[in-house]
Amino acid sequence: MDNLTVILFLCVCIPILPALTLLPDRRSRLFLGYLLVGMAVCLIAAWVNTLLLALTGGDRLYATTSFTPIAEELIKTLPVLYFALCFSDDRDTLLSLSLAVGLGFALLENTTILVQNVKNVTIPWAVARGFGAALMHAACTAMVGLGISYVRKRRKLFYCGTFSLLIAAVIFHGIFNLLVQSPQRGLAFVWSALLFVPQLVSAVSRKIKNRERSS
Repeated sequence: MDNLTVILFLCVCIPILPALTLLPDRRSRLFLGYLLVGMAVCLIAAWVNTLLLALTGGDRLYATTSFTPIAEELIKTLPVLYFALCFSDDRDTLLSLSLAVGLGFALLENTTILVQNVKNVTIPWAVARGFGAALMHAACTAMVGLGISYVRKRRKLFYCGTFSLLIAAVIFHGIFNLLVQSPQRGLAFVWSALLFVPQLVSAVSRKIKNRERSS
């Protein structure tokens, strides 16, 4: 991790902080707050990845397909798990907060890569990063958050269930990183959609059912 990531983090987060005091709706404050948490998580993960990369000899392909998915998914899960244990395990709330963490992480990561390679990036690159890495980070964290909302209510399944969710996210993340660095990198976007689209369909169907019940 270099000073650039810290500078970008401050540039993005500082203007958003005052908005947290102005938003009247609690859900909006939570989402925006956890978006900032996701950026902070990205900052921490960048430091951890840099340290692990130095310890393993600097092989980026090995790093991005082995320990970086573990570090990033574990660190992204911690604030969601903390909220579930200390405040609420409501399904919709955890899904919203976990999405915010994943999106915040992807936002700072994409911005850092953009600035580091500003002379070489293109509009297709931006679209690919948005629909690829950003969806992957959001979908992995959302899967864990949604799963925690179920296993939290079943104490015998909570620990092994949470661990299994984390392992699933790590495997999905690692395969995505492997596909991105392969000649078939286009499959990475399909891979992200395989996890994100079912969650989207499930969320929309729940909203429709809730509206039908309320009416």
